[in-house]
Amino acid sequence: MANDPTNMSREERLAAKLRENLRRRKAQSRAFEENTADSPGDSAAPALPKSDAES
Repeated sequence: MANDPTNMSREERLAAKLRENLRRRKAQSRAFEENTADSPGDSAAPALPKSDAES
């Protein structure tokens, strides 16, 4: 019963929430990377257009 919230100290609860958040963020990052790898032409940051006139 290490995960029982009634017996956990504040620091333990915060540490558990941080670990949970980190796992969730990593999963989101992996899913985002998989989606962007599927379509290499459609990047998150559009490329700047090249101008025809050179200055």
